[in-house]
Amino acid sequence: MKFPNDFLFGAASAAYQIEGAYNKDGKGISNWDVFSKMPGKTFEATNGDVAIDHYHRYKEDIKLMAEMGLESYRFSISWCRIFPNGQGEVNQAGIKFYNNIIDECLKYGIVPFVTLYHWDLPEALELYGGWINKNTIDAFTAYAEICFKAFGDRVKHWITFNETVVFTKLGYIQGAHPPAIENDQKKYFQAIHNVLVAHAKSVEIYKELKQYGEIGITNVFTPAFSIDDNLDNIDAANHANNYELYLFYDPVLKGEYPEYVSNQLKERGVFPETTEEEMDILKRNCEKNDFIGLNYYQPMRVARNFDVDSKEKASATGAAGGAYFDGYFKTVVLLDKKYTKWGWEISAEAFVEGTKMLKERYGDIKLYVTENGLGDIDPIVGEEIMDTARTEFIEEHLKACKEAIRQGINIKGYYAWSVIDLLSWLNGYKKQYGFIYVDHDNNLARKKKYSFNWYKGVIENRGENL
Repeated sequence: MKFPNDFLFGAASAAYQIEGAYNKDGKGISNWDVFSKMPGKTFEATNGDVAIDHYHRYKEDIKLMAEMGLESYRFSISWCRIFPNGQGEVNQAGIKFYNNIIDECLKYGIVPFVTLYHWDLPEALELYGGWINKNTIDAFTAYAEICFKAFGDRVKHWITFNETVVFTKLGYIQGAHPPAIENDQKKYFQAIHNVLVAHAKSVEIYKELKQYGEIGITNVFTPAFSIDDNLDNIDAANHANNYELYLFYDPVLKGEYPEYVSNQLKERGVFPETTEEEMDILKRNCEKNDFIGLNYYQPMRVARNFDVDSKEKASATGAAGGAYFDGYFKTVVLLDKKYTKWGWEISAEAFVEGTKMLKERYGDIKLYVTENGLGDIDPIVGEEIMDTARTEFIEEHLKACKEAIRQGINIKGYYAWSVIDLLSWLNGYKKQYGFIYVDHDNNLARKKKYSFNWYKGVIENRGENL
């Protein structure tokens, strides 16, 4: 089986992790520009001031993408480059930069797939409460509308937000991302609500513009499975899926919160402050989403947690093992499963089962795998970067995409994370994800890895030889 001709083979990146030039050409300061410079927040105090300098080297990088045969490139726009203060006057230099990126992609026939928000909030908005402040909803929709109007003649694939579950949980529960608040469930669920309203309003604006492209949202896709047939553990998996999946998908695709979650949040007094207008915005736009993006790396294997006083909390880095923040369940490392060096389970089979869960709940929604890849320390053998573990990982998951399609799941594209080695938010450069190596000891020189030519071959034969 080959992948269909309308299936897009791509790879992805994010502005803060690659661009650098953090204060050039009128760009404002983001929350990550501030947070990453706080002592002890990132590995070896790494930050995105320079990153891999894609801002100045985008032509070289996109030329390499074209050589690899990428059909599509998923990248994010830095809100601060467009609105240095999050709102107000537009920075035309920022518009010009992304026009250049888009035009460079199109020059090589690469389809631009644009994310509006990949975690880098303008610091000027963070100072006034960030995603807790409902004014941020309107600031975001104004930013989204400017982007639609500036780039929508050429960009026909839009993602509003990347991984709401991550930037809200790590920001307001675990304190590992900005604004570095710990264990504030009220703020956590309020931030989620405000983001989802901003998404729905942006979808509405996009559809009113009649640009005849598609728009959706991307989230971490971490389906939960019970470790056995024990009813308590099955109940734990249901709880996990409600809080980690349905809470983020139901408002987008059904226009309402899952009853299981909303009832519990109201009982605990942490249900977000909502208005009738906001709930109407969610409801009237839920059928206007064209797709859902899935960032899939691993499933969760869960068990009921009866030790509610356990100090063992879930890792901010995503490693398996540890209790969920409300204490109801814990993730478990199983001896018969494979794991990466960072404790992430490798399971392409769980991806197939998870997509079937989505179809059962939401119907035949179009899906893109907007991230999937292996973080590793790539071995250098002689002059070659022999990242064969990465090709094995991606091959397994592309075969899983094939199997899901065979079973009737509507998957229309695959975007490897990442197109090039980049700055990891918390881990600096100690693990790599890309097809292209960046030599930080040699003027950020680019070099093709083993996986580069391997993925080129996959694209050329449309996955027939997997």
